Amino acid sequence: MSKGLPMPTYPPALSMALQGIDTQNLVRYISIMSILIPTVIEKSTYGERAYDIYSRLLKDRIIFLGGPIDDHVANLVIAQMLFLESENAQKDMLLYINSPGGSVAAGLAIYDTMQYVKPDVSTICVGVAASMGAFLLASGAKGKRYCLPNSDIMIHQISSGFQGQATDIEINARYILKLKSRLNMLLAKHTGKSPDIVERDSERDNWMGSEEAKKYGLIDKILQAKKA
Repeated sequence: MSKGLPMPTYPPALSMALQGIDTQNLVRYISIMSILIPTVIEKSTYGERAYDIYSRLLKDRIIFLGGPIDDHVANLVIAQMLFLESENAQKDMLLYINSPGGSVAAGLAIYDTMQYVKPDVSTICVGVAASMGAFLLASGAKGKRYCLPNSDIMIHQISSGFQGQATDIEINARYILKLKSRLNMLLAKHTGKSPDIVERDSERDNWMGSEEAKKYGLIDKILQAKKA
């Protein structure tokens, strides 16, 4: 940016994403984001207040996990969970998932937080919950894992592409196998299946509809339309 122009303050995740963007592209990016993220006007006795849609949902203890899972997304989801716990440690929070999956490390950070916070975390799939998205869907509080009728859910084994010296590749391969075993154990715990069955069923992309996912133990209930 030009000298003399103060740099606006953004949330940490957005600031990191905007590093290195010139002024023209920054203005364009902010304009696009302003269009894509709706603003909700709420009236009260104190007047009107504007919220972005995600902040308004957070007021109702709803967290929306949409898109690929990476470190930035994980940090935002974790921060919201910790905030909701501090607000009310007895009231459930709802995690809506529409995600193709992503980073295993980032997903496990969300998973550990879900298990750590005191309130139950209810999970709801809208659209797609694939790979790590399906893992998080199944990791919700028992009896409180849902999906909509036309949701698609997919489990598979983790994948990775390592390069470098043969020794480094061997070390990383051993780590991946350990990580695969750990994920299979966790998914087995949440679905009620044996680790061997989970390993067999996730050997390749295993797509399921809502009924199949319920039968498999990834969800507890299929939510029907509210309208009659």
